[in-house]
Amino acid sequence: MLGAIFGDIVGSVYEGFNTKREDFPLLSEWSRPTDDSIMTLAVAKALMNSRGKSDEEIRKELVGSMQHLGRKYPNAGYGGNFINWLFTEDPMPYNSFGNGSGMRVSSVGWFCQTVEETLHTAKLTAEVSHNHPEGIKGAQAVAASIFLAGTGASKEDIRSYIAKSFGYDLNRTLKEIRPKYRFDVSCQGSVPEAIIAFYESSGYEDAVRKAVSLGGDSDTIACMAGGIAEAYYGMPENLKEKAMEILDPYCRAIVEQFRKFCNI
Repeated sequence: MLGAIFGDIVGSVYEGFNTKREDFPLLSEWSRPTDDSIMTLAVAKALMNSRGKSDEEIRKELVGSMQHLGRKYPNAGYGGNFINWLFTEDPMPYNSFGNGSGMRVSSVGWFCQTVEETLHTAKLTAEVSHNHPEGIKGAQAVAASIFLAGTGASKEDIRSYIAKSFGYDLNRTLKEIRPKYRFDVSCQGSVPEAIIAFYESSGYEDAVRKAVSLGGDSDTIACMAGGIAEAYYGMPENLKEKAMEILDPYCRAIVEQFRKFCNI
């Protein structure tokens, strides 16, 4: 999960000022956690608080946690529809296929014990707001990639499973995608690209750099690719430390609690 958060932090300064290079400065004085990180932490907190409960109770916990953290960090960069959802009493899903469902789901891949449980739980985390089939699919694809990466699957196995299960075209290369890629906040226009960035990478940091270099919604693509890369490669200790330094004490405490909860 911290790999997703650090990816978001790295990409935060490039979302509005895209780079198509991989040799950019990894961090700057403006690097910060955005809505991707805040909602990632909210989902993790909800999963811990609802372990063993019914789907209805899990959904309720997800809404409560997401609204609590969203209201605690109201200037993190939420989309217009989602910020309305955050501040609405008894909010309802609004048929979104935005990549907000994919950016917040990384904890599911660590939390669950089987790929079936991963898919089911990812669906729950998506459908409280992003209940469009593409929104659910995006969350499931990211979570399943993380689960598979963390349980010993090869890159080729991951790519094959995701392509077959979700119909994403993962045979494209970053070299082919990068020149014409533009800002796209849909799951179908960013989740496959994040998975391809991971697939072509040689390590955790390289995956984040490749994701950012596509341009577009840089923080979210790097968040999703970083989450998968952490599960597959592990995350360098210096980058873990840097991520924790950038997070405030409240957010750090959730990360530490989740690590202990999942024994990671």
